[in-house]
Order: sequence, then structure tokens, then C-alpha cells
Amino acid sequence: MLKIKEMKLAGMMICAALFASGAGAQSSSAESAEKVTVTLDKAIEIALADNPAIIVAGKEIELKRAALNDARANLLPTAEITGAYQRTLLKQTMVMDFNGTPTTIKIGTDNVYTGALQVSLPIYAPALYKAINLTVTDIELAIEKSRSSKIDMVNQVKKAYFQLLMAQDSYDVLLKSFAQAEANFNVVNEAYKVGSVSEYDKIRADVQVRSLKPNVVASRNGVALAKLQLKVLMGLGEETEIEIVGNLKDYEAEIGERTAKAGELSLSENSSLKQLDLNAQLLNKNLELQEAALLPTIGTAYNYTYTSMNEDFKISKYRWFPSSSIALSITIPVFKATNFTKMRQTRIQMEQLRETRINTERLLYMQMSGFLDNMSASAEQLASNKESILQAEKGRLIATKRYEVGKGTILELNDSEVALTQAQLTYNQSIYNYLTAKADLEKVLGSK
Repeated sequence: MLKIKEMKLAGMMICAALFASGAGAQSSSAESAEKVTVTLDKAIEIALADNPAIIVAGKEIELKRAALNDARANLLPTAEITGAYQRTLLKQTMVMDFNGTPTTIKIGTDNVYTGALQVSLPIYAPALYKAINLTVTDIELAIEKSRSSKIDMVNQVKKAYFQLLMAQDSYDVLLKSFAQAEANFNVVNEAYKVGSVSEYDKIRADVQVRSLKPNVVASRNGVALAKLQLKVLMGLGEETEIEIVGNLKDYEAEIGERTAKAGELSLSENSSLKQLDLNAQLLNKNLELQEAALLPTIGTAYNYTYTSMNEDFKISKYRWFPSSSIALSITIPVFKATNFTKMRQTRIQMEQLRETRINTERLLYMQMSGFLDNMSASAEQLASNKESILQAEKGRLIATKRYEVGKGTILELNDSEVALTQAQLTYNQSIYNYLTAKADLEKVLGSK
């Protein structure tokens, strides 16, 4: 049995781990609901396959590849057929002198029909080539962003999975404590009936049972909330019931002492740094694109035209006359002030990005050091916590025997229950802290 004040402290430990979002949820218990048995690997597999955020990231890659095809299409010839009709409202008039006699002549016809085939092809277009290279790098950035989404999703699923294990294990601890409190009350109540214990002991035992009940209910709701969070990350509907395999103790073998320092670990696969590097490449290629706008471009065009000029609308009697031409054009930019201002802006952005990368790398090393410290501290605490459980179990057994023979008090029995429950909760918390710190470290290192 536990003291009211001390059990509130134990309840706060559970709530801190389970109710970070400050919300409650009820688990679905319909017998017809689909039930899925989930391991950590299975949860990650389902999340990567069905989570909408991952699907959207994949579609972004497809979109960038379509943009690359669009950029490359500009290197191909373009062909178009045009038709035009022109009605002359007022003909051009001119005066000519024929043998000293001025004669007024009107030039043109009332109707002009034109049909043309036009084909154009870029021969040398440096800005177009740079735009294609820019799009290729943009695809690489989209792929890296997709990888970052997967790494982040794996991290969230791992932490949600471990949180659910923590919730279930803590619920089991409190449930066992509640069952023990009820058993103690039954013993004390029977003893009170025969007059071997005081009414005070009975009241203390009864209050202890009642004070445990809210913590058990809160812990049960915490399990439901943790399950709901994991299902959301996995992309499962609320009607799907999940059951996870194992408990936190299964991961005890993975916990080891600190073997590395932050400076000894590599950030070569860190997604944030990779994205910054790719953004730097984009800015560099964007600068090359702006510089290419200062270079000449060369193109060729072919035109084939049919024309008919007539005074009436007897279309069937019209005569059509073909003509064709081929042209080579060159465009040389001479001066455009905005080209130079844009290049200046791009160079400033490149300098900003370099400083941002340096600062980001420092922050990542600081984060890694923190995660390694947490892992080391959790590993050190685990051995002590295991011994605390053994000592607390022994202490509870002694307190129980002393109370049974009349040498102990109800307060001693309560203290032994408090010590055992807190030792078990702390043991679970140390494993949970290690696993979440390890998951965060793996995210920083860019591994899944």
C-alpha cells in the first residue's frame, strides 16, 4: 500500500511520460475491430508505406522529374501551323507618272489568305542548359527531402512505440500495486473484524486503495493515448486495434556504456546538412544561370507559307502560291541592369547559407553530445535501478512479515510499497530515456 502524497508523486512521473500532449483518449474495444500485432520493425514498415507525409514527399520527386522533362523539351524543335485572313478596308494609294500623265493606282487586294508552317530550333542557348542543370539539382534536393521525411518518420514511430511500451509497463506496475493494496486491505479488514488491528489501520488501508484508483485510470488512458498516437503515425484508422509485442525490459540488453564522443561521430549522412549543401549548389547554379543570360543565343527557323490574294469570295477558284525561307538568328544581350543586381543578391544568399551551415553543424554536434550524455546516464542508472527493485522487493517482504506478526506498522507497509513502485517506475523510465535518446541520435546521424 502507498501513502497518498507519495503515490501522487508516482502518478506525476507516469503522467509526465504519457501525457505530454495534455489530452486523453479512449481505446476502441469493439470485438469486430481489426486487430494487428505490431513489432517495432513492422510499425516502421507500415508507417513508411502508408503515412500520407511520406506519400506526399514521393509525389514531390515525381513533380520535380516532370519539371526536368519540361526543361529538356525546350531543346527540341517547335512546330506550328498558322492561318490568317486579312480584309483590306482601305487600299494603299499611290500616284505614278506614265508619259507625263499622273495616274492613281491602288495597291493590294480586298482579301488575303495565308497558311504557314513554322519550325524553330535553338542551336546554342546557354541559359537553357543551365536551367536544365538547375532542375537536376532540384530533383536531388527533393530526393533528400524525401529521405529526411522517412528518417523523421522512423524517429517518431520509434519514440511512439517506446512510449506505448512505457505506458503499458507503467500501467502494469500500478495495476499490480493496486491489486496488492486491495489484498492488504482485505487482510487488514479481516484482522479488524476479529479485533487484532485498530480501526486506524483499516482506514489507512482503505484510503490507500481509493487513492491508487485515479492513478490506475489515468495510466490506462495513457495507454490508449499512446496507441492512438502510434496508429496515426502508421496511417491506420481508429477502428484498427493494435497490439505490440514485448516490453521495455526486452531492450535492456541493448543498453551499454558510452563508447564514443560527439566529435568522433560523422555527420556525413545528416539530412539537414545535405539539404544545405544541395541548396548551396542550387544557388551556385542559379548564379551560373544569371551569368548565362549575358551570353548570346543562336537559333534557326524555317517557314513555309501559302498565300492567296483575291478581290472576291469565290474561294474554289483561288490560286495559292507557296513561299519558304530559312533564317539564322543571334541575340546578343548588351545591357540590362537587373541582371547584375540579381547576381549580387544571389552571392549574398550564398554567403548567408555558408554561415548557416557552420552554425547548424555546431548545433548538431551539441545535440549529439547531449544524446550521448543521456544514454550514458541512463545506462548508469539502470544497474542501480535493478538493484533498487531487488532491495525494495526484499523490504516489502520484510515489512509484510513484520506486520503479520504484529511487530510492524501500517506506515512501514506503506513505505515498502512506495519504495517498490517507485523503483519499478524508475527502472522503466531509465530504459525509455535510453531508447529515446538513441533514436534521436540515429536521426541526427541520418540513419534509420
